Amino acid sequence: MTSKKLLPEKTGDMSDWYTTLIQLADLADYGPVKGTMIFKPYGYAIWEQVQKTLDKSIKEKGVENVYFPMFIPMSFLEKEKSHVEGFAPELAVVTHGGGEKLQEPVVVRPTSETIMYSSFSKWVHSWRDLPILINQWGSVVRWEKRTMPFIRTSEFLWQEGHTAHATHEEAKAMQEWAMKTYSDLYKEYFAMSGYVGYKSKAETFAGADTTLSYETMMPSGKVLQSCTSHDLGQNFAKAFDVKFQDQNSIDTYVWQTSWGLSTRSIGGLILAHGDNNGLRLPPKLAPVQIAIVPVRAEDKMLDYCKEISDVLTSINVRVKTDARGDSSFGFRLNRWEVKGAPLIFKIGEKEVEAQTITVKRRDTQEEVTLDRKNLVDDVKKLLDEIQSTMLLQSKTFIEENTREAKNYDEFKKILAEHKGYIKVYWNDNPDIEKKIKEETKAKSSCSPIDWPEGNGVDFFTGEPATRQWLFAQSY
Repeated sequence: MTSKKLLPEKTGDMSDWYTTLIQLADLADYGPVKGTMIFKPYGYAIWEQVQKTLDKSIKEKGVENVYFPMFIPMSFLEKEKSHVEGFAPELAVVTHGGGEKLQEPVVVRPTSETIMYSSFSKWVHSWRDLPILINQWGSVVRWEKRTMPFIRTSEFLWQEGHTAHATHEEAKAMQEWAMKTYSDLYKEYFAMSGYVGYKSKAETFAGADTTLSYETMMPSGKVLQSCTSHDLGQNFAKAFDVKFQDQNSIDTYVWQTSWGLSTRSIGGLILAHGDNNGLRLPPKLAPVQIAIVPVRAEDKMLDYCKEISDVLTSINVRVKTDARGDSSFGFRLNRWEVKGAPLIFKIGEKEVEAQTITVKRRDTQEEVTLDRKNLVDDVKKLLDEIQSTMLLQSKTFIEENTREAKNYDEFKKILAEHKGYIKVYWNDNPDIEKKIKEETKAKSSCSPIDWPEGNGVDFFTGEPATRQWLFAQSY
């Protein structure tokens, strides 16, 4: 990234603040190829917390982890017309290998539907072979022209779940389970509120019947598609001849889903919670939940720090003592402020003598004094408070920045003055959505699943409409 510098105001140039913070917090660096990114240990540790939590939920559902090759024959993508059309501008294609031109070009995995479903066609014969429930942790490549670390890179890390079912009802239930799992993860761990809803026809995943997404809002007012879950219907099954003999000995195509969450989520975490002092990490995802910073590296202080660290580690709190002699007390405090540790413990002679701890909450900047004897209970309470406070802040922000427009003129006026989400009645027309995007740079985010149908008027055409949608400018 750029050379070390002071963190600019978040309310100024958001892009400058964001890229500078990623460097100062030691999260990532640019890769040698344009659009690629190197995950540094602290940044990758956040992803590991996400992996650990999500992988547990996936396995509890009975989904098993697999790994498929990253090279996919071009002919595989061409079997599903809308799929290849949707990804064509982003494909990275290998034409030579081992010094020779390949007989058939291969694509570096943009997503794995095609290569997985080619195998499904060999694995599925009878209803007894279903359901297939698999998940892959890996990376994909989508050649981005406009990049932003974590948010939009040419290669990114993710998980992708893929399932095949005997009935459409089973597939729909799986699609909905995946999105609920993601929604719970975002709220309970990322402390990021959002909307769950269906994507428009223009924004539906290439090759899917429907796409569910979790949509979050950043402080700039721009929104982020944070994960997706797709009902693939029988589209890929027909393209790859994935069918089975049911219990009545009738051949039929399987019903499929795919769903994924990527390291884009970390970009959203940085943008949503960071402030003018650096990162603010929710405790459940913070690699270091408590940073213990002694005033000096003296034996008495270090022994006290170790006592505290041992107690907290024994209850599975992630703790790090920063007693580096090559930096001042103030510099070390600032380091953990920037890195977003939820709690920072300040330990000096006064604390050692009184058997207390001076604690700074990263979320509110408040300082409190804890008694060493009540350490475990007080720390648990503080971490829970920080987690819930950050979620409430996110929820309040989205609610305050979701406005309603009855017509296109109101829509444009709100967008010019406020940004954020705009709630409208709309009939989901791809041509109209394209026109709106060209004129305003806003597009549909989703139609929230918990919003009931009503008797409204399409904000653009004035025609009757029953579904409400959210529009916004996006990353």
